[in-house]
Amino acid sequence: MFNRFIIAAAAVVLTTPLAMAGPIDSACVRSDRARGNAPLCGCIQQVANQTLSRSDQRRAASFFKEPHRAQEVRMSKSNADNAFWARYKRFAGTAEAYCR
Repeated sequence: MFNRFIIAAAAVVLTTPLAMAGPIDSACVRSDRARGNAPLCGCIQQVANQTLSRSDQRRAASFFKEPHRAQEVRMSKSNADNAFWARYKRFAGTAEAYCR
């Protein structure tokens, strides 16, 4: 019984970082602005998992490496870009409130 408990606990500990890893978490940890703040990046990824599709997450993650891309999307006249930007703004506001 005790051995099963130890094995289950080890499985949870070993898989938790993998569950949090995602495109935003990876980009955040590598960015200069986050300075490797893994808990903050993990929190932001959790919010992204709840508010953005995987495709939107990959697109938003690109903003960490090329911040100017965010400005280009924000200023775009494309309906698809405008819809993405609305989703991104909701995500960013939620992440800011939740991950402080």
